[in-house]
Amino acid sequence: MERFMNFIKRQSPGLVITSGFAIVIFIGALLLLLPCSVKDGATVTFVDALFTSTSAVCVTGLIAIDTADHFTAIGQAVVALLIQIGGLGVTSVGVGVMIAVGHRVSYRSRTLIKEALNVDTYSGIVKFVKAILLTTLFFESLGAILSFIVFSQDYPTLHALGISVFHSIAAFNNSGFDILGGLRNLIPYQENVLLNLTTCGLIFFGGIGFLVIMDILKQRKFKKLMFHSKVVLTTSIVLIIVGTVLLKLTEHITWLGALFHSVSARTAGFSTYPIGSFSTAGLFVLCVLMFIGASPGSTGGGIKTSTFFTLAQAVRSMFSKRAVGAFKRSISKQNVSKAYAITLLSAIVVVVAVFLMCIIEPDIDFMKILFEVISAFGTVGLSTGITPDLSDPGKLIIILVMFIGRLGAMTLITMWVNRPEPNIRYAEEQISVG
Repeated sequence: MERFMNFIKRQSPGLVITSGFAIVIFIGALLLLLPCSVKDGATVTFVDALFTSTSAVCVTGLIAIDTADHFTAIGQAVVALLIQIGGLGVTSVGVGVMIAVGHRVSYRSRTLIKEALNVDTYSGIVKFVKAILLTTLFFESLGAILSFIVFSQDYPTLHALGISVFHSIAAFNNSGFDILGGLRNLIPYQENVLLNLTTCGLIFFGGIGFLVIMDILKQRKFKKLMFHSKVVLTTSIVLIIVGTVLLKLTEHITWLGALFHSVSARTAGFSTYPIGSFSTAGLFVLCVLMFIGASPGSTGGGIKTSTFFTLAQAVRSMFSKRAVGAFKRSISKQNVSKAYAITLLSAIVVVVAVFLMCIIEPDIDFMKILFEVISAFGTVGLSTGITPDLSDPGKLIIILVMFIGRLGAMTLITMWVNRPEPNIRYAEEQISVG
């Protein structure tokens, strides 16, 4: 055991985090295959169980089989637990357990948390994890209460309570799972204002990141917020407004439906209208929102709002000749380079996955394949309805894309590349660009 722990300590944080997620996914798949997890008469293959587990841990929401129709209450509880672990992060949950039993949190554990939550300092990191757990409990409890008001009108009390708790966990962790059955998602409640707004609120706060939530609770005024928080909030609100307007213009849906899908498309995956009936223009708008995704340190995927903001400011700087930045603050060249790298790597992942899916699933429309891949990469979960009909190789590609999307392409690269910065540099040379 000691030799194993020493081996773990020698590995990069990226490798440890990646391995942790992979182990949880595999264990989750095995639990979902147990007879007590599968309903009588339902068939769950290993690939479908692995797909469901990956989608839950990576807080995506894409489903190969309907959760309510195939899994018992125990199986649904396993899915909810996997969503919770995936949303908080394997390392955060592990540290939370260590804190609960009174175990000292080592420097190594603090390093893993720092890497997983994308924070810049070790200072107060244990208190930060405690605050994350309490904040999660608060939002999910409030969401469950408000959801129960709606679901209790259509289901028996205990059943409604179960649906409400599951929905609240899924919404705050930005995972589009539902247990209503029939692959309906939230379509029966497309006109219910309370459930729509409650879900939007849970998605929004789950998607802006715990660091921003803590900053809001501490400062309470926009002017006093950290630069990062200002960027995340501004970008998120602008994307929601623009997305709402564009979806209303391209689709025959209500303003409430447009707002809901604008919020959900950024990383949650809930839908109140059938996505398969959306126009090509509407699907394209959703693709853009899904690719951008949520914010750093949140439960969502995508390239992140801060990355998009940095790219936008870098482009603006090229034309205005001003420094890259906003809110009377500059963005470092290192962050600009990182933003470009993340976007390029993400685009490569999407392009390669789409290409492979086009080969494996030649009968499926290209736009639907593109939509499904971007949804998987952004850990969103919106679907045009093609996922259950995919072949096993197609499902395995989507599984891999969800995994990459949740952890981030940069994390997976640093898993193998952990070199110190070189002291020697080559002379610069000019190259024609553009």
